[in-house]
Amino acid sequence: MDQFRQMEAFVAVVQAGSFVQAAQRLDTSKAVVSRLIMELETALGTRLMQRTTRRLSLTDAGSDYFGRCRQILDDLADANAAASQGTVQVSGRLKINAPLTFGNLHLAPLWGEFLKLYPQVELDISLTDRLVDLVEEGYDLAVRISSQADSSLVSRTLAHDQMVVCASPHYLRQAPPITSLQDLARHSVMAYSWWSGGDVWQLEDALGGHHQVTTHPRLHANSGDTCRAAALADQGVIFQPAFLVGDDIRQGRLMRLLPDLHGPRIAIHAIYPSRKHLPGKVRAMVDFLAAAFQTPAWNL
Repeated sequence: MDQFRQMEAFVAVVQAGSFVQAAQRLDTSKAVVSRLIMELETALGTRLMQRTTRRLSLTDAGSDYFGRCRQILDDLADANAAASQGTVQVSGRLKINAPLTFGNLHLAPLWGEFLKLYPQVELDISLTDRLVDLVEEGYDLAVRISSQADSSLVSRTLAHDQMVVCASPHYLRQAPPITSLQDLARHSVMAYSWWSGGDVWQLEDALGGHHQVTTHPRLHANSGDTCRAAALADQGVIFQPAFLVGDDIRQGRLMRLLPDLHGPRIAIHAIYPSRKHLPGKVRAMVDFLAAAFQTPAWNL
């Protein structure tokens, strides 16, 4: 129980950004929160955060531990909510935001099934790749794809995916051979404008070694669908998530390149503003999506 309180205090400090605000969230004193963090660091034998008079920052160990702690606390809260869900009404308007391509490919086929299960719910779906403010714009729930969830919001990981380098068979037959990552520097590339690495693609080998190449795109687009369409039209190489190109690879329309390297692992999260007094309609949707993506259709 002591370690649970320590973990709860640690997560609260990271999310609040200060010991004072964390103490207010936990309805306790700053001294108690400080003591819990010190006890946790002593028990682990490592420093989790750097403290100065102006700011707090996580160490590498602290960053990794924060993610694990938050998942444990979220799982416990999920279990408690599920146990009492039978008493919660699932009804009303549910406003959801999701990325455009993922929403059309993998969420749209699910909405009808959800409406059949919960006939008292009305869905209001907004698809956009813009990062919306859930509270300001009145969303109950958002589905987001990223390497790390927003620590200021409550999240539940629904599934994982991976970035894939691929091109069409016809393009590969007439283009120079691709035997190493550096070969991509002289190939035609269709690039996603909002990729966090820009035109630099970074992949990892089986031993955890990092490899990167600076590409020289012929096309930039803020739509993965546009990049995929260009690749299917034999125009070059793309770096896209398996949820978008997995079926093309299975059907032979695209070929996966550099099989000894793998792209960054990304996660699909359900995000909502607060766990306190969570409406039954939100809880039902999050559980429904988690079950639907238990074995993702895009797995290669």
